[in-house]
Parts: sequence; C-alpha cells; structure tokens
Amino acid sequence: MTRRQVQIAALAGSLGLLLGALAFEYLGGLIPCPLCIWQRWPHLVALAGVGALLIPSPAFALLGAGGAATSGGIAVYHTGVERGWFEGPASCAAGANLSGLSPQEALDRIMAAPVVRCDEVAWEMLGLSMASWNALASFGIAALWLYSLRLPR
Repeated sequence: MTRRQVQIAALAGSLGLLLGALAFEYLGGLIPCPLCIWQRWPHLVALAGVGALLIPSPAFALLGAGGAATSGGIAVYHTGVERGWFEGPASCAAGANLSGLSPQEALDRIMAAPVVRCDEVAWEMLGLSMASWNALASFGIAALWLYSLRLPR
C-alpha cells in the first residue's frame, strides 16, 4: 500500500467510528454517557490529518495519530470505569450524596444528574463494551497513521 492509501484508511477509520457512534445514538437510541462523548472529540482532531493528503508534512499524520491514540486512552479509562477498576468522573455518577440539602436542592440535583451512567455497559459484543472496541480500533488507527510515515510518498 502507498502512504496515501494508508492515510485514507486511517481517516476512514476515524470517520467510521464517529459515524458509528452517531448511528448508535440517533438510529439505535443508545444515549451516550459523558465518557462516550469525550471519546468522540479526539477523532475530530484525527480527521484534521486530512491535511497529510494535501501537504506532505509528517505533522498532519502525527496529529491524526495523536487524536486517535487520545481517543483510545479515554476508551481504556472508560473500560476501567465500566469494569470497576477506576472511579469515573463526578459527571458520570448518578449516586450523589444528597444529605444536608433542602428538598428543593435535592430535587434540582437529581434532575440535573446524568441519565446514563459511565460505569454501566450499555452495549457489548463478544464480551467487550463499545468503549473497549473503540480502544482497539483507535489504537489501530493511530498505528496506521504512524505506519504511513514509514512509507515512501
């Protein structure tokens, strides 16, 4: 494969993951938790790697690799939260301490709490959650970006 073909495959990977996440959300009705949303943003950065197709600079490929790897790192963290290895961020927990609050303050806090928890697996395939699959795919995409730098133009 040529450098260009590998970079197109990496771009298609990030775009595919983003479109897949949106399809699960808007077509499948699977509401994302905050960590799910966090995993999407770095793939938008990875799509900036399209510049590598236009300008032969390794900076764009490194930007694509960095974006994909960042999403993979967040996905590993999310997988750890789902499996109880790590505590999730406060924005992902529905079990807030309501003691010492007035009934109105408690109701306001409950109503503002996220509906979807980060520590619950909403979808899985072959024993891996969506976050786990995103980690594998994202690190694979990052590897494609880095591999493309070894290929001749």
